[in-house]
Amino acid sequence: MKTVILCGGYGSRLSEETKIKPKPMVKIGKEPILEHIINIYKDYNFKDFILALGYKSKYIKDYYKEKNTKNINLVYTGKDTMTGGRLLRLKNHLKNEETFMLTYGDGVSSVNIKKLVEFHNKHKKIATLTAVRPPVRFGELKIKGNKIDSFQEKPQTIEGWINGGFFVFNKKIFDLIEGDKIMLEREPMEKLAKMGQLMAYKHEGFWQCMDTLRDKISLNKLIKSKSIPWKKIIF
Repeated sequence: MKTVILCGGYGSRLSEETKIKPKPMVKIGKEPILEHIINIYKDYNFKDFILALGYKSKYIKDYYKEKNTKNINLVYTGKDTMTGGRLLRLKNHLKNEETFMLTYGDGVSSVNIKKLVEFHNKHKKIATLTAVRPPVRFGELKIKGNKIDSFQEKPQTIEGWINGGFFVFNKKIFDLIEGDKIMLEREPMEKLAKMGQLMAYKHEGFWQCMDTLRDKISLNKLIKSKSIPWKKIIF
């Protein structure tokens, strides 16, 4: 099964880094976050990738040319193309795939990819997304009167779910994307939900995207720890 990774956005909220390089190439530890994402899939024996390139695509092309990496197909999908449009431009590259995976080039997670695919296959819908708990950006205090009963530094919220990426799609998804200006997260997802064709695989474990410099610093702190949370494999 092939995995598409969206790598073409401008990453403007991380402009400290993305003025020079595309966001997927920002380093977490010694490797770009893109390599960490690829390794999440490889840990579950999914090793065939298509990288949808756009902004500063040469940076990614040069990196993988130097590594001489097999099973990574680099496809330029336009500089200003939206997420849905990037996927649509890959239709011919996925023509032999009944089902494929897709994720963003800026988020890591301990999601069990094997179980995610099994969940998708069991429900037989067009799309499955991984629903995650959004991390709280600031410390959480529980206060009674003026006394602090508990303090948690940036816990995950226990309320609500958000789209964490790590999708599985049936090829019918292409019927819902009309062109370059379509955002995958807008019309296609809204239509799928109304059709009853969108499932949520609930992941309670670690998930973190790298939207800002604060996120990058947080992820770099984690990778220095002995147990990197997105490297966990739970069977």
